[in-house]
Amino acid sequence: MKKVVLSLVVLLISASAFAQLNGGVKAGLNLADFGADAKDAFDSKSRIGFHVGGYLTFNLSDAISIQPEVLYNSVGAKAEGDGEDISYVVDYISIPVMLQYNVNENFNIQAGPQLGLLLSAKAKADGNSVDLKDFDVFTGTDFGVNLGVGANFGKLNATARYCLGMANVFQDSGDEKGTNNVIQVSVGYKLFGE
Repeated sequence: MKKVVLSLVVLLISASAFAQLNGGVKAGLNLADFGADAKDAFDSKSRIGFHVGGYLTFNLSDAISIQPEVLYNSVGAKAEGDGEDISYVVDYISIPVMLQYNVNENFNIQAGPQLGLLLSAKAKADGNSVDLKDFDVFTGTDFGVNLGVGANFGKLNATARYCLGMANVFQDSGDEKGTNNVIQVSVGYKLFGE
């Protein structure tokens, strides 16, 4: 973990030496669900969550940019158990690092990895809440791959992404694998840079 963070820091410092830099804040909605076997096991459905955070964009050329972000990311799923609706609310600090191909000055295509560090995990039903971290239901980290598109409107920007979970986020799940799969729609505001 330390090696990954250190590598990202070195990459960002190196890139900033010869890149144009801008950055800002972003927020938006998540449509999240568990993937693979967990979806079948839980008979899960999508849950609406949110994300909020900041980004830096290193413009390496007119066509290529690298955009690391740090987001508070609320994902999870909904399911039915014992006749009641249960919401699994799983919150991460997510660190996507997106490679952007700028089709023109207003439109880009994005792809890149995302690391998630678990903050909290709760099951909520009928006003009651159970802390799933106390029972070690979820692993401490998540990993996924993002694909998306973005548009720039001066200081404002918009992004639509799909995060395909690659890591099993459930502890002791045996042969069953559960991933976080998320559709994100964001609006951002550029605070500095061109």
